[in-house]
Amino acid sequence: MKKIISMMTIVLTTISCTNAQKTEFSKESLSYELTTLEGTKTSFQSIIDANKGKKTVIEIWAGWCSDCVKAMPKVKEMQANNPNVNYVFISMDKSMDKWKEAVAKHELKGQLFWVNDEKMMKGEFGKSIDLDWIPRYIIVDEKGKILIYRAIETDFDKINNILKS
Repeated sequence: MKKIISMMTIVLTTISCTNAQKTEFSKESLSYELTTLEGTKTSFQSIIDANKGKKTVIEIWAGWCSDCVKAMPKVKEMQANNPNVNYVFISMDKSMDKWKEAVAKHELKGQLFWVNDEKMMKGEFGKSIDLDWIPRYIIVDEKGKILIYRAIETDFDKINNILKS
């Protein structure tokens, strides 16, 4: 019985540590280069730096993702209710053309980037931010510190409370 309890404790500790709240991005994620609508490359670090001074919502999404599409009205409502917040959309779409079609279809407003990685969520960038679900929301404060590292479409109340504080 003691062995079972010990093993359960180890498993639970491991799970809670892997889901721990991070306050900084990894070096791997910061050095990753994302593609702009114009086709130029920019590092994730440059995106974070460019948004210092304002709270920033980063949404990892894809046009093929039904949960992402269902969440779009809530994202647009969040944008309307929090106009002093910056919004960064990072797409995991399979191709640049599909990404551009999705941006136009959903009339996204904000800073738009694409992860050019055929492994998409399981690729280098996805692994570097512990991506296990989309849509995924990361909230960054005015200094570039992570306030929320892992939020999904069911966490809009939590996200809105952080944006209001």
